[in-house]
Amino acid sequence: MSQPDRPGVVLITGASGFIGGRLRDALLDDGHDVVALTRPGSPEPKRGRAAAVDYADPASLERVLAQERPELVFHVAGATKGVTYEDFRRGNVMPTENLLQALRRVHPRVRRFVHVSSLAVYGPSTTERPTHEQDERKPVEFYGRSKLEAELAVEAIGDEIAWTIIRPPIVYGPGDVDNLQLYRLAQQRLNLFYGNRERAMSWVYVDDLLRGIRTAAQSDATRGRGYFVCDGNPRTWGEYQQQIVDASGKRALHLDLPELFADAACVLGELATRLDKKPRLFNRQKAVLSKLSWTCRHDSARADFGYAPEVELKEGIGRTFEWYRERKWL
Repeated sequence: MSQPDRPGVVLITGASGFIGGRLRDALLDDGHDVVALTRPGSPEPKRGRAAAVDYADPASLERVLAQERPELVFHVAGATKGVTYEDFRRGNVMPTENLLQALRRVHPRVRRFVHVSSLAVYGPSTTERPTHEQDERKPVEFYGRSKLEAELAVEAIGDEIAWTIIRPPIVYGPGDVDNLQLYRLAQQRLNLFYGNRERAMSWVYVDDLLRGIRTAAQSDATRGRGYFVCDGNPRTWGEYQQQIVDASGKRALHLDLPELFADAACVLGELATRLDKKPRLFNRQKAVLSKLSWTCRHDSARADFGYAPEVELKEGIGRTFEWYRERKWL
């Protein structure tokens, strides 16, 4: 495994989000000069430097890349909410394509371009047979389709740029907002399911994911390859939420509601989006994801760059609960 002589400039997209923000802080703590690409009008980051760019304008990307000449580029930004496929394509495909082309033109010798994708590009699986990297990629909804299209753009660059793709499953941990409601319900002594109790999922604690992303970026073996990074132990939603209830220290009422309640919430979410134009997590595309099992393995990551999860689910949920409480999110 090759290592840089000293921490250098690192460019990161999505630094205002859950994963990107934690990655930025970890890199800064290690002495890297981190430049966060931000959209015009976005708030300045609390730590590190920032450069405003328009992803639809390759020239703005080229100016930043030519000036900074980063050692590493971590492309974490993406759209997880939307209604039409074009919503997801605009957030996931166009920025990836333009960032890659800008790199190819002005800074092709970047040490590594790391693209953070998703398990969703492969489609659903089972507990008995988690998805492996060699399986066919068969996404079943807009988000997965757009992330696959972005992956194909990365792969199409060939050897012109050194790249690696990381595909996490569900990411949880301090700072996560998508699963926050489950912790709030546990605090209110309620454990709620919408027909998903027995659906199997793979998970990864956010700091384990960050270790995987950073280690993969420094390994020669990962050039031109994609990897799942997970905790290696698929669990059902029932098991995951029970750990949250246990961490709350309270007894909870367990309610199993029919899937149609979730379907109705998704329809209402889309109606609200049509009114205020704000994408929501509850939509019919997300309903497709919630009705299936999504599991994967990390054998390839372990073999190629020594990835091994360090935080078990019980410990990770305990840390997350404590983080929420300290910041009064609960």
